[in-house]
Amino acid sequence: MSKRPVGTISASLPMPALHRRDILALGAGALAASYGFGARAQTTKAAPPPPAKPTGQVVVGLSQEPTAFNPLMPGIEVDETVWMQVFNTMWVADPQGNLIADLAAEVPTEANGGISEGGLAWKVKLREGVTWHDGTPFTAEDVKYTLELINAPGFKSRTRVGHALVKDIVVKGPHEISWRMEKAYSPYLALLSNTYIVPKHLLEKASDPNTAPFNGAPVGTGPFKWGQRTPGDNIMLVANEKYHGKGPYLERAVLKYVPDQVALYAQFRTGQVDLIIGTGIPANFYAEAVKLPGRKVVKIPNASLEILMPNLEHPVLAEKAVRQALYASINKQAIIDVIFYGLHKPTESFAPQESWAYNPNLPKQEYDLAKANKILDDAGWKRSGSGTRMKNGVPLEFAVSTTTGSSLREQCQQLMMQDWQQVGVSMKIANMPAAVIWGDFYTRSKFQSLLVGTAFRTVIDPDPASRFASDAIPAKNGNGANQMQWQNAEVDQLLKAGQETFDQAKRKAIYWKLQEIARDELPILPIYQYVPVEGYKEGLVGYEPNINARQNTWNMGSWYWAR
Repeated sequence: MSKRPVGTISASLPMPALHRRDILALGAGALAASYGFGARAQTTKAAPPPPAKPTGQVVVGLSQEPTAFNPLMPGIEVDETVWMQVFNTMWVADPQGNLIADLAAEVPTEANGGISEGGLAWKVKLREGVTWHDGTPFTAEDVKYTLELINAPGFKSRTRVGHALVKDIVVKGPHEISWRMEKAYSPYLALLSNTYIVPKHLLEKASDPNTAPFNGAPVGTGPFKWGQRTPGDNIMLVANEKYHGKGPYLERAVLKYVPDQVALYAQFRTGQVDLIIGTGIPANFYAEAVKLPGRKVVKIPNASLEILMPNLEHPVLAEKAVRQALYASINKQAIIDVIFYGLHKPTESFAPQESWAYNPNLPKQEYDLAKANKILDDAGWKRSGSGTRMKNGVPLEFAVSTTTGSSLREQCQQLMMQDWQQVGVSMKIANMPAAVIWGDFYTRSKFQSLLVGTAFRTVIDPDPASRFASDAIPAKNGNGANQMQWQNAEVDQLLKAGQETFDQAKRKAIYWKLQEIARDELPILPIYQYVPVEGYKEGLVGYEPNINARQNTWNMGSWYWAR
């Protein structure tokens, strides 16, 4: 267990460089084999029982700083390391995708009568005996206030997707609430597993909930209470000894912010942090990390994909044949095996391979420059004197953008540029700082194409409507995240059908068809599904990766140190 004071520590490690000649010199899988990748065999033994009262602390290393503490307002994934400790949702998703009741007494279903009238009527029974950190009882009024605040005009809500369908909210008693939906929307169960309930008695007193004092010192019902924040360095949370669930078993949790991933890994290696989550251990240090004494290093499941996102309004990228040729000439296996040390999984789908909706029968991409050349020849793209193909006076050229300083992605760009050059495509690199690229440039589809990591589901539900529906294009005043600006009438119909039924077999058939269409039309060019690496000190009991949680501190209330 870490008992070191939390301070700012500077550390650096040599980072191996990869060059084009290295990529060409290695066959697919060669580098991975030479490094001996694979899970290290670890003996398992029964864990000792948890302590009778909270004791000790854990220092969690993060590469980004949490800064948004009202869980209903816009934030980034790392902010959830705070939200999921301080607050609770009505139910949570476990690693197998099961919904487990938390603030609710049971998860509503059609079978138990909690969902009726084909998904239009909802009724939730809540857990009794729950209190806010200030001692105030939790009731159905807090749930009603939360759902209404999300939709309140002027409130800067993180998302209104799904929530905007809720109407006629009725508190039937201190621990029972009901509402109606404007239309059946099956992903709402998943959305509520990521909707943190906030205290009515505190926020309703604020003249403006967007600027309430609560937003800087949150009060929740979770296993940990807000302690103190040292901006730029750490956040300390303290045990809530009146928590309604198991635990917490730790007296304190320190979220330590180290923006340089190499420096963060160095602190993990030397013991200043007990655990690295999120972006995890850099791929080029994995071979070393698995051999560190007193550390456990694990490859974890992740629902996000690395993709090339084309802007389908771009005159070149709008053509399906161009996208198909580009896809055929991406050396995906070299990217995975050489640049990312064999860690990630190639994929053809927008759905994570662990999902019940994943279609395993999609055609496998093959790196084939001859095929790419033929596709472009057949589509009328002729080679010019410069080597860049032309069609109707338009050159086959476009820019690929990603975050400045992302060295591994920059190596991917170089590899794609050289492969595409061989098939007559001129690719430019137009990288920019994160604060610029993920602003209007991304959200309003001002890019030509992006190398980006993202997920295509609604929390844990396989519904990708917010990414693929024609009415989800922000650049065309839509509400969603269809930044590639894909429009397909058949896809729109399938997305609607998938939302309106709660029958998993019917939904699975719908999403299989959606994956077939996306694989053919290539509104995104999937490269790999992430397999990040996290590490923790031996002796930490309870850490459990969860593909259905945005951060693997999802169950930190049950962590403790073996003694």
